[in-house]
Amino acid sequence: MPYIPYKEQNRTFKERPWVFVYGAMLAAIAGFVNVLLLGIYHVPVSHMTGAVARIAIDISSGNRADFWGAFTIFIGFLCGAILSGLIIGGTRVQPGRRYGVAMMTEATLLFIAATLLINGHTRSGIPLAAMACGLQNAMASSYCGLILRTTHVSGMVTDIGVLIGHWIRYKRIQSWKLALLLVIFSGFLMGGISGGISYSYYGIYPLFTLAAGCFIGGLSYFIWRIRHFEDFSIDRWGYFPPEEDNDTL
Repeated sequence: MPYIPYKEQNRTFKERPWVFVYGAMLAAIAGFVNVLLLGIYHVPVSHMTGAVARIAIDISSGNRADFWGAFTIFIGFLCGAILSGLIIGGTRVQPGRRYGVAMMTEATLLFIAATLLINGHTRSGIPLAAMACGLQNAMASSYCGLILRTTHVSGMVTDIGVLIGHWIRYKRIQSWKLALLLVIFSGFLMGGISGGISYSYYGIYPLFTLAAGCFIGGLSYFIWRIRHFEDFSIDRWGYFPPEEDNDTL
């Protein structure tokens, strides 16, 4: 739930500004990738609602050719989420997790996908882009009672509406939660606009630039993590071992 009435939370979150910045950046990446690839294929790759609906339509109509396209997008996204779980080992936002490795992996997937798409291998390139989105979406999905999904906005729009409803009813909410959701939503929207403009001028080539940016961002976090979390004696999965993680999946 985005808001619990009559219960104050007195904790302070020094990392909150970084959550705003990186949440918006990740959402912009997903919006960019999704709109860019919608230019060459009619099924979105950053979320599975459209893919699953397409699968259902294709099964009911017997459209085998289109079915396999939508199905491979679904499988790619699922495999990306599995890979994220293997790399990071948790869903709650925590400093020190292997987000840098995950981002560099996402960048590699986007680079390979772009290379395949440029050379006309649509059937293999698009599922890899979906895999990159699935990996990103699973990187950090829980923060201070909020469910954060950076590759689609359905849940965010729902939570924004709930928060507004709670404000109308209770006349108070944790305003930072509403602001965070709006920032992430805006990031996805602006990323999508940029992706549409980029595709109209340059086709699929901007995906290489985006992959490079993801890799640089992931490498920067990786270096920061090594400098600030040097004691890895307790860390096989990330800074927080699985047994100390209270996340429920």
